[in-house]
Amino acid sequence: MHSITYASPKGGEVPALLVIPKGRGPFPGVIVQHGLPSTKEDLLPVGIDLARTGAVAILIDAPFNRPQQGTIRRDISGTPKDRDEQIQLIIDLRRAVDLLIARPDVDADRLAYVGISYGAAMGGLLAGVEDRIKAYVLAVGDGGLVSHFTGPDDLNRPEVQSFPAKERERWLEAMRPIEPINFVGKAAPAALLFQAGTKDELIPQEDARRYQQAASQPKEIRWYEAGHELNCTAREDMMAWLARHIRIDPRRSKCPP
Repeated sequence: MHSITYASPKGGEVPALLVIPKGRGPFPGVIVQHGLPSTKEDLLPVGIDLARTGAVAILIDAPFNRPQQGTIRRDISGTPKDRDEQIQLIIDLRRAVDLLIARPDVDADRLAYVGISYGAAMGGLLAGVEDRIKAYVLAVGDGGLVSHFTGPDDLNRPEVQSFPAKERERWLEAMRPIEPINFVGKAAPAALLFQAGTKDELIPQEDARRYQQAASQPKEIRWYEAGHELNCTAREDMMAWLARHIRIDPRRSKCPP
């Protein structure tokens, strides 16, 4: 495991963790993206498990969680800054693709993305603009920040209630054009795997279903009797699905107890 940084075209450095399997390769490459609020370290067990199955994994911190650059926030700002950070994240993720394919131990034809929660939403946006990734796992996600905070099940969210009307409209105007639900339908020919929990306390089922329905084919949708933290069955399904698309060895995966 290596702690690295690389330059962001939008300014500053992108903090990342690179987890490399044993052997010479070439290996598939997988980008792993955390949720909100979260950090790359929170998904390190997933990156290690992917490396165990024979993939090079890279995990980056989203722009809202880069304390070394003076940015750390546990929620949306409610300002157009959220738009800037979302655009920067997608650019930084595309640079992560550049980084992977520049490595001699990575097979550029076997790239995947694994996103959890907010990372799953951002994966839909990435899939609409990035054509080098073959397969996307989008777990416990919805259609983006607008969908997440303004759906029919979200009226009592304190974040929504606290926005003054004019600021709220300004935020919606900034965010709607880059809402992932408007891009996930352009993912083809990349394959998509949606994973969702029937007991998810953070993502209403209707929000998850709207996101899934908006996606292009080929796609698979799997629901689990689980909350926002999915279970080992979901991990096993993810690894088996990735094995079909980027040829990892799912038998080496070890789901945490």
